Amino acid sequence: MCLAIAGRLLSEDGEDALFRTGRVDFGGVVKAVNLACVPEAEVGDLLLVHAGLAIGRIDPDRSRPLDRNVSGTEGV
Repeated sequence: MCLAIAGRLLSEDGEDALFRTGRVDFGGVVKAVNLACVPEAEVGDLLLVHAGLAIGRIDPDRSRPLDRNVSGTEGV
């Protein structure tokens, strides 16, 4: 089973698609993430990340309810 967590892409680095990385914010914790599997990712996008690899981009229309749910879990 794969567990992925959503995070917001803050910045991206690299020209080569295989080595492109980004800084992703997971509710205040910022980590470096490989963006090779999500070439369409842009700064501001909400991404699904597993083991340091972005594996998907969450549609903006679907991210609003997720943002509310994630922000409601702070301090749990």
